[in-house]
Amino acid sequence: MAIERRDLGTPEIVNTGNSVEVFQEPDRSDLIKNAAQILVTEKEILVDDEMNAVEDMIETDFNANLVDFLDSSELMGLAGDVLSSIQADIESRSEWEKTYTDGLKYLGMKFDETRSTPFQGSSGVIHPILAEAVTQFQAQAYKELLPAKGPVKTEIVGTRNSDVEMQAERVQEFMNFYIMNVMEEYDPELDMLLFYLPLAGSAFKKVYYDTARDRALSKFIAPENLVVPYEATDLSSAERVTHVLKMSKNEIKKQQLIGFYADIELTGGGTSFTESDITQQIDEIEGQSPSYQEDRDSTVFETHTVLDLPGFEDLGDDGEPTGLKLPYIVTIDESSQKILSIRRNYLEGDIKKNKINFFVQYKFLPGLGFYGLGLSHMIGGISKSATSILRQLIDAGTLANLPAGFKARGMRIRNEDEPLQPGEFRDIDTTGASLRENLIPLPIKEPSNVLVQMLGLLVDSGKRFASIGDMNIGDAAQNMPVGTTVALLERGTKVMSAIHKRLHYSQRLEFKLLAKVFGEYLPPSYPYNTGSGAQEIKGQDFDGRVDVIPVSDPNIFSQSQRITMAQELLTMVQSNPEIHGPEGIYEAYRRMYAALGVDDVDSLIQPPPPPPPAPMPIDAGIENSGFMMGQPAQAFEGQNHQAHIDAHRSLFLTEVVKTTPQLQGLIIAHMMQHLQFLAVELSADQMPPEAAQQIEQANQMMQSGQIPQEQVQQVQAEIQMIKERFSSPILAQLTQELMVSIGQGNETDPLVQIRQQELALRDKEIDQDSQQFSDKQAAKKNETLLETEISKQRMGVQKQVADDKLDLGLKRLEQQNNLKLTEMSAKFGSKQ
Repeated sequence: MAIERRDLGTPEIVNTGNSVEVFQEPDRSDLIKNAAQILVTEKEILVDDEMNAVEDMIETDFNANLVDFLDSSELMGLAGDVLSSIQADIESRSEWEKTYTDGLKYLGMKFDETRSTPFQGSSGVIHPILAEAVTQFQAQAYKELLPAKGPVKTEIVGTRNSDVEMQAERVQEFMNFYIMNVMEEYDPELDMLLFYLPLAGSAFKKVYYDTARDRALSKFIAPENLVVPYEATDLSSAERVTHVLKMSKNEIKKQQLIGFYADIELTGGGTSFTESDITQQIDEIEGQSPSYQEDRDSTVFETHTVLDLPGFEDLGDDGEPTGLKLPYIVTIDESSQKILSIRRNYLEGDIKKNKINFFVQYKFLPGLGFYGLGLSHMIGGISKSATSILRQLIDAGTLANLPAGFKARGMRIRNEDEPLQPGEFRDIDTTGASLRENLIPLPIKEPSNVLVQMLGLLVDSGKRFASIGDMNIGDAAQNMPVGTTVALLERGTKVMSAIHKRLHYSQRLEFKLLAKVFGEYLPPSYPYNTGSGAQEIKGQDFDGRVDVIPVSDPNIFSQSQRITMAQELLTMVQSNPEIHGPEGIYEAYRRMYAALGVDDVDSLIQPPPPPPPAPMPIDAGIENSGFMMGQPAQAFEGQNHQAHIDAHRSLFLTEVVKTTPQLQGLIIAHMMQHLQFLAVELSADQMPPEAAQQIEQANQMMQSGQIPQEQVQQVQAEIQMIKERFSSPILAQLTQELMVSIGQGNETDPLVQIRQQELALRDKEIDQDSQQFSDKQAAKKNETLLETEISKQRMGVQKQVADDKLDLGLKRLEQQNNLKLTEMSAKFGSKQ
């Protein structure tokens, strides 16, 4: 209810203890007219009598409780406005509350034994379809969102290096340790959230630093205890978010003693302002009723809203108030309707003054407004109908098993109030008529088969919607294709998969808020102990370079789904192990064991041996030792090739090698490798600058990606051809010198002859190609000249023919004219 503003009495100076003196005036216009001086934080401000309004900016600590700096009239008016807004917000969601409340009735937690319709003691059973759907969802989601090793993993944002990777490991290990060991409330709070979520469609978490406990908290908030305006669509854009708290008098007193709440006396007892239908229904299900003792819990509204507080206005560049409302957190005690605290809800130094969000919304299904939709909304009607049919069937069976009817008035039955025992025949006094004529049973039928079928149809529809039907994948053929198995799995889990992705998204937002709390309140170094030994986290580790995300896979929400996917992967790898290699087989089995939840997988399967190390440059003496054992050697670019050649040549000239052709072949082949590298190095010094520049440009273009990938191989071949053009003659000369030095230069080595012949043929081919190119160019030039000459001659002939045709035409015209003149002369002469 709203509280009307009241006029103040006589002026009074209130000392707040913070060097701030606040004047309470009955009429602030008198203050303007008299140009009074107001003392604020020991600074004197002169108010001009021509101003229309004066607002004195109060200087306080940024995190101070602003209740201490506002007068009582302003606080009372503000409390009334906020409470009126909260009441309007609660009334705007009445339809959602009604549907949610009706759904709670059909959970089956309370058996109705007092039903008297259609007869006293009729069945009050509730069909468990809604309870089954809620329980199965809660069991699946709880295990996926909170695994035994912790729910957090990290993801590096930006450039990856060893320091950032170590930072990510520290953040992941600390957050998992903190959530699983320090935040003792996290496990049961998440468990309860996942039970509320499918019922109400929405559930909330509040992440903040608790000054009383001196640590971070992530508290579950029931959907009925978080209220937003009708127009709100999400928490980040809502201008008002109210958290309804139930606090004991002792807890409020504790917050007052530590300075978080204002030290004011709270009066008033219990109130029914927030006793909604949801709260009453939950109390009825749990078998509880609120007590009306003096020490009952108080209702406290913590409202995250925007206000334009007098004395704390937003100022523009000109120093004048802009009228912009700023984010604040206002805490009001409901019974006394007094404000306990007003605190700024934006970061100090934030120019934009964006509000700080403490809440995370979990949604089961997206609703048509702010609140999500749950199973109470979606299959509540099915649950209600199934319950009605089930009760009718049970009542019909009861009446059929215990029939009732009419009896004649004069007939007497001894001990008629006592039921018949097995084997007992009781005496009956009749009026002379037969017993059949004195008893007429009611025409009651057995339970209807139509109702049984309708009940089965409703239950199947509800299970199909809630995705709690049995997946018959295990009953399928063992040789079923992989795609078919995956398709069956996906078809049966579409709804659950989408819900799990929403949970993954919300939990990611929750961990982000928790990481911000750690980054703000953790000391520079925080040591802690785990099963792995002493650990340490740094406050600067939460600097935004590492993103915290849930460890759960948003695409997989159950162990059966994970095992099925791992099994199909293993089947595919086993079907063609050649293309997967030993690493593929090992990884497929490792994922299969991980899906089964087996720890210490490396003790069960042996990883494939690592690939042999790449050959490295070694000393020439070690290479000679290898030659003597029949082992080949490899030359590398950048070695001292001449020194290696000298060392190997000395070995070659020994008597042992001279008598062993196989060793000679090994040594000569290795020395030829060194000669190849040496020739390339020498040719680089002798290469013309134009060729060297061309090679360098081509290499730069390939490294920068300017050359298309399909042309890279062609460019590399052209570069190699340019290098060989200059290195081949040098290699031939070095080869000849080497053969002479090892005693084989007098006789022409067939390899050298072949190489020289190849070089000679290559030179001839180059010359022939050049000559052919020149001939083609000359032929093309001659053809062009010839075509030009022919064109000129053709044009001359065509002109001559045209001239001849023109002359002939003129002559014919002249002859025709002469003939006509002759004929006309003859005609005129004959007439005369």
